[in-house]
Amino acid sequence: MVTTKNETAQASAATENPLESNGLYPNPEELFVKDEIHWDTLKNLVGQSILSVNQFDKKLVLEVCKLAALLEATNIAECHPLDGKIVITAFFEASTRTRLSFESAVLRLDGKIISIPEGRVTGVAKGESLADIGEMFNAYGDLVVMRHTETDAVKEIRRNLRLPLINAGNGSGEHPTQALADWFAILKWKPRLKEEVVVPRHQIHLGILGTPGSMRAVNSFLRMSLLFKNGIRKISIISEMADPLGPELQEMLANSNVEYYLTNDIEEVVADLDVVYMNSIAFLGDSYRAMDSRFRLDAKSDLKKDAVVLHPLARLDELDPTLDGTHHNLYFTQAHGAVFIRQALMICVLNRFERLPKEKMPHSN
Repeated sequence: MVTTKNETAQASAATENPLESNGLYPNPEELFVKDEIHWDTLKNLVGQSILSVNQFDKKLVLEVCKLAALLEATNIAECHPLDGKIVITAFFEASTRTRLSFESAVLRLDGKIISIPEGRVTGVAKGESLADIGEMFNAYGDLVVMRHTETDAVKEIRRNLRLPLINAGNGSGEHPTQALADWFAILKWKPRLKEEVVVPRHQIHLGILGTPGSMRAVNSFLRMSLLFKNGIRKISIISEMADPLGPELQEMLANSNVEYYLTNDIEEVVADLDVVYMNSIAFLGDSYRAMDSRFRLDAKSDLKKDAVVLHPLARLDELDPTLDGTHHNLYFTQAHGAVFIRQALMICVLNRFERLPKEKMPHSN
């Protein structure tokens, strides 16, 4: 079931869109009401760092998304799941949505935050190493969420860090919680994709507009998409780069046996795409570069009637605001849902399952 803005206003209070934003707002209950949450699977995350999509299999992704859907449909603020826990949000690279969604997730669960909004306010500006900062963090909090411009930053801070670490983006590396938010939106939109056998008429043609080899969000999204290969008819990658994948992703795609196609012309494939995943920023060499504005979608684009568009935001010219008010817009609910994905992860990593309202936990074991 997918609801539009007007239909959402008629839904139950638990699934209403409180911001009355444009776009599609799939009912999160579709993910968990008829499919019990397997708590034992989620408990494998207790005390673990979340560094890469490679840590996840399909089953674990589904359980995290089901818990996130339950959190979205349930008022759990009164249960104070993170009461007494301190989360350090260490952002050595500029961020709006990721930092604020993590901090919103913590505060809505009644946890506390120590925030580094930019690296220049830390000892890094004076030459302090990330390894030493990690050692200090051990005494200051219970969980660290870090974003950094350097791909090796995760490895460096973990030399001394003994707290769980959530990777919120490391240079041109990965952004695993973004990929979870992406697939949370897709699975709410089309719950059939979680099944082991997806009949051909329900399989999707997935379009990726960007360069997975140098865009961390696209990189993680592609990796996670291959976990759902049974529901994917084809992947088309639209990029201005001659080699948008790099050797590792190229090998992963080849081994997946999913049909894939590389092109630099969006018009060549757009009319057949069911899901379009877009991004705007690539890390090339030692700087960020916006995608060419000719890779652009707007309300006049030749999209299929029921196709949806995802974008991790922030957007530039590639995603025109004329799509905001259409049924193709899944990117607003994608952004809003990131709060619940991050809540689910922190509840798991910090082992706060017992704080969840038991009477609202279906089939809990």
